[in-house]
Amino acid sequence: MKRQVLLFVSFLSLGPVFGQVSYSIPEEMTRGSLVGNIAQDLGLQIKRLISGKARIYTRDSDQYVELNRERGVLLVKERIDREALCRRTTPCALHFQIILENPMEFYTVTVQITDINDNAPTFEEADIEFKISESAVIGAKFVLERAVDLDVGTNDLQRYEIKPTDNFVLKMHNNADGNKNVEMVLQKPLDREKQEQISLVLTAIDGGEPQMSGTMQILITVLDANDNAPVFTQQTYKATVTENSPKGTVVATVTASDADQGSNSKITYSITNKVDDVRKVFNINKENGEVTLIGNTDFEDSRGFQLNLRASDVGGLTDSCKLIVDVLDLNDNKPEINIMSKSTVISEDAKLNTVVTMINVEDRDTGERGNVQCSVSDSVPFILKSSTNHFYTLVTDSDLDRERASEYNITVTCSDEGVPSLSTSVTLTLQISDVNDNAPVFERSSYEAYIVENNTPGLSIFTVKASDADWNQNARVSYILEYSSVNGVPVSSYVSVSADSGVIHAVRSFDYEQIKDFHFRVKAQDGGSPPLSSNVTVKIMIQDQNDNPPQVLYPVQTGGSLVAEMVPRSADVGYLVTKVVAVDVDSGQNAWLSYKLQKATDRALFEVGLQNGEIRTIRQVTDKDAVKQRLTVIVEDNGQPSRSATVVVNVAVADSFPEVLSEFTDLTHDKEYNDNLTFYLVLALAVVSFLFITCLVVIISVKIYRWRQSRILYHSNLPVIPYYPPRYSDTLGTGTLPHVYNYEVCRTTDSRKSDCKFGRAGSQNVLIMDPSSTGTMQRIQSEKSILDEPDSPLEVRLPLNVFYIIIQISDCLQAL
Repeated sequence: MKRQVLLFVSFLSLGPVFGQVSYSIPEEMTRGSLVGNIAQDLGLQIKRLISGKARIYTRDSDQYVELNRERGVLLVKERIDREALCRRTTPCALHFQIILENPMEFYTVTVQITDINDNAPTFEEADIEFKISESAVIGAKFVLERAVDLDVGTNDLQRYEIKPTDNFVLKMHNNADGNKNVEMVLQKPLDREKQEQISLVLTAIDGGEPQMSGTMQILITVLDANDNAPVFTQQTYKATVTENSPKGTVVATVTASDADQGSNSKITYSITNKVDDVRKVFNINKENGEVTLIGNTDFEDSRGFQLNLRASDVGGLTDSCKLIVDVLDLNDNKPEINIMSKSTVISEDAKLNTVVTMINVEDRDTGERGNVQCSVSDSVPFILKSSTNHFYTLVTDSDLDRERASEYNITVTCSDEGVPSLSTSVTLTLQISDVNDNAPVFERSSYEAYIVENNTPGLSIFTVKASDADWNQNARVSYILEYSSVNGVPVSSYVSVSADSGVIHAVRSFDYEQIKDFHFRVKAQDGGSPPLSSNVTVKIMIQDQNDNPPQVLYPVQTGGSLVAEMVPRSADVGYLVTKVVAVDVDSGQNAWLSYKLQKATDRALFEVGLQNGEIRTIRQVTDKDAVKQRLTVIVEDNGQPSRSATVVVNVAVADSFPEVLSEFTDLTHDKEYNDNLTFYLVLALAVVSFLFITCLVVIISVKIYRWRQSRILYHSNLPVIPYYPPRYSDTLGTGTLPHVYNYEVCRTTDSRKSDCKFGRAGSQNVLIMDPSSTGTMQRIQSEKSILDEPDSPLEVRLPLNVFYIIIQISDCLQAL
């Protein structure tokens, strides 16, 4: 297979890449045949074809070529018949575009279809009849039907042959359009008496390899004499008709004449076109040669027609001519807008001149009527750029902002330059995808909230709210409590923030008297990547609650001493006795105090100032007034509900201190003192009793323990085995027993008795009991000669049980 490739690529600095590549293939290739390696020819990589979703765009609905992205090649998709595709148009080519996305690119591909000799010449009719007068002169011409070969070039019809050639020969005329008119010329006179019927075979032969041919049979009937053939006044007629002219429009009138007389001069007109659609568009009046329209004429389908006309007389003589009809173009076609590739979504951060859509515009009219200008609607950030002939790209012209406009309806209008101008519009809907370019914004620049003290932990204080102009995940706001401290304590131990709703909760119960207000910062963060955030300052103010009663500072209330205010009997009305001083740690009206006299020995003698707590006399003091006056003053705050405190004020109405002392000696504080003393005495007695009983129990327990140990030693009989360890002596004499003898006590499992033997050391250590002593033992180390002295103490050999008891008693005494 011969395949030719022509490659042309042009690159632009902005917008898509444009390129053009051409291939040439023969028709009738089998499905799946290789057209060309488009990736290699365009310099594209296979992964680019795949990632760019490369595809073929064609205006026609039929696609004869397909793109294999994985291999980067063009393949034959459907059987290509050049004759059905292009008829006799040469060259015959397929035009389509290859579109790529991200970024958007397109390339123009032309595949030229070459002809093969797959069609034999054919005649429309298998036979044709002629009636020729026997008087026809030599050289008379008879127009024959042309054969049709759908192939072109050398594969087209090349020559005709006629057999037998006794009476007729063929003569061909080449037309300007390349077609051949064939005529049958009489070369030998006819004689009806000799041969009334003549049968000939006309063969049409093409120039293909191998050659192909078609035949038609010619039947000739020889008539009596008809001397003259019809003759057209012109060999070529020309006429014009405007496209879309109504049916019945007279296009032209042809005229032929015949020199014969009578019936032999009657001429009949006919159209001899067989292959094309001429006879569907035009009709000729057989009598007068008037050519009229019977079909539609469309300049875009056919710009002109050639009518092959024939004039025949009754005797069978004919003449032929051509009528060339040119179709005049009108502006009857609107521009056609074809969307080659478009994006329905574009990111709002797209750069300038980003390609959104590629458009192909065609106007089938010609000249100025086919010149098209396109534009887009105003007030959109897009412009239309002309890329190449009939191709436009819609690109961004300014920055996009989804928050300002999330969708654009872009109207593209294309108008031609005809009169009147025709236009076509198409509306493109483009969605703007969101980019996280907006940080959350709080509704306020700062927040203040109030909460009453003694609140319940977990109480909702208030809500901070932030909004994000972005969309979807980029607009999802989370709230975060920023780290800070309040009086050295993390703010998270005071409040918490709900991440989803922004609700601020109290973590602890607040006390106005400890903290009156504090502030912190809350951060609002969106869900974009990377996330954006903003923060706001929140101030929490604790509101006071009447949770503290008034505290009396003066007079001081003590349990063990007496404080009394003295009022001389000469005091006048309004005499200031004393002033009750109280405070309330609450604030506001909760700390406004009022003083009232609750109880008094003589209410008619004293009064208390409501606001200042001053105790004054309200009348003159007399001798009848008691010396001891007891006033109970209640101090109330102004809270709701109110809290109060009472204070007792002792007042002595006397002129001298001895008089006062004698009256106040029997006050109740002596009784209180005695009550306290009794309590301490009872407590001391209980402690002493507990210690006594404890000591008694301990002593009894020790006695019982010693008795049990002595019983065990008394009933045992341990054998004593002599043992001589290294010499040991306690030279300081601090031990309980003197180490005179070294010994070893051995017990057996089945013996109830044991023995104890003493070994004498080299220094003659002995155990001595001094009768004159008071029960203590001494350790004496003496020389051997001391045993011989008559006045020395006696050596005593003690039983084992007595010795062991002595050891135990000695150890217990030492421990105590």
